[in-house]
Amino acid sequence: MSVIPASSRIGALWQQRMQSMREYSVVRDGNAFEAGFSHSVIFSSEYDRARMYLDTLLDRHEGLAFETIFRGKEIVNEGGTCFALESRQGYSFPSLDSDQLKARLLGDLTLVHGIGPAIRKRLNARGYHSIPDLLEHPCFRQQAKTVLSSICGGDSSAIMDLAGSRHSRSHPSVLGAATLHEPEDFVFLDIETLGLFSRPIILFGIGVVECGHLIVHQYLLRDIAEEQAALIATMDLVSGDRSALVTFNGKSFDFPYLMDRLAYYGLGYPATIPHFDVLHFSRRRWKGQFPSLRLAVLEREVLNVSREDDVPGQMVPEFYESYLRSGNPGPLVPIVEHNRQDVVSLALLFSFLLEEAYGGC
Repeated sequence: MSVIPASSRIGALWQQRMQSMREYSVVRDGNAFEAGFSHSVIFSSEYDRARMYLDTLLDRHEGLAFETIFRGKEIVNEGGTCFALESRQGYSFPSLDSDQLKARLLGDLTLVHGIGPAIRKRLNARGYHSIPDLLEHPCFRQQAKTVLSSICGGDSSAIMDLAGSRHSRSHPSVLGAATLHEPEDFVFLDIETLGLFSRPIILFGIGVVECGHLIVHQYLLRDIAEEQAALIATMDLVSGDRSALVTFNGKSFDFPYLMDRLAYYGLGYPATIPHFDVLHFSRRRWKGQFPSLRLAVLEREVLNVSREDDVPGQMVPEFYESYLRSGNPGPLVPIVEHNRQDVVSLALLFSFLLEEAYGGC
C-alpha cells in the first residue's frame, strides 16, 4: 500500500491549527527568571539552531521518498494503517535483590496505619522493631496482619500502594517494588505529540527487554489519519504480556494523554498495571544537583549520553507540520531519533536507579 499523501484533508486541517497554537516561549539565553515562570520555554540560541537545522533537513532530503529514509514496515489493524520502525541494542538489566525490599518493608513500622515517627520511637523502646513484632501488640496487631499480608503477597501494585500512601510516590520502597518483576515484564513508553493536550500523538515509542537487548518499537504517523491504528498497535504492547509500565513524567503526561486519545476514538482502556514514573525517583535522588531534572539533562549528567542534532521536544509539532506541508520526510528524522533516545535513556536511567538502591552482590 502506498504512503498516504501529506496533503490529506485531516493533515491539512491540523497544519492550519498548528500554525496558530505554539505552546512555548522563546527567551533570551541566561534568562533564568523568565524560564522559571513559563510553562515551556526554549532559549533563543536553542531555537535558532533548531530552525537552521530544520532548513538543513528540508534541503538535504528534498525529493527523497519516505521509504528511502525510513526502513520499516506498514502494519494494518482494525484502526487502519500506520508505519512501524524497530531498533535494538544491547541492554544489561541489573541483578536485583528483592530481599532488600522485604527487609526494608518489614522494618518500617510506619506502614501500619496510626503509627507515625513518634509512636514508632515509643514502640521501638518497648521492643517492637518490625511489623511481625506488632502481631503481638494489643492495638496494632490487626493492622499489622493486613500490612504483612501485602508485603508477603509479592504483588508489586499492592506494595506500591502501601508505601506510596504511607510515604510518597518517590519513596525507595515504591521503586523497590520493581525488584518483584523480571526484566521482560517492563515496557518503556514515550510519546511525541502535537501539543500539550487533546492533540494527536504522532509518534509512539515502546521499549521492551528480550534476550539481553532493548528493542524499541516505534509507530510513526505518516498522516494524522493513522493515529488510531498506531494507538491500537501501541496498546497491544502495553497491555499484552508485559506487566509493568515505565515512563518519565508519564503519570502526569504520557499515560493520561494516551487515555485521552483512546477515549477520542472510543477505544477501551488497558488493564491497570504497576506504573513506575522515573521522574519521581529522579527528583528524590538528584534534586538540587543539576540545573534541571529533564531527561536530556539526566542522561548527560548521569549516563554520560550526549545527543547530536536533536530537536527540542517543544518544537516537534513545528517539525512535523513542516513534513505535512512539504511532503519532505527530512523533518521526521530527528523526531524519530529523539523519541528512540528518550526510550533508551528512560530504560538506562531506570536500571541505574534500581541497581543503586537494590543491586545484588
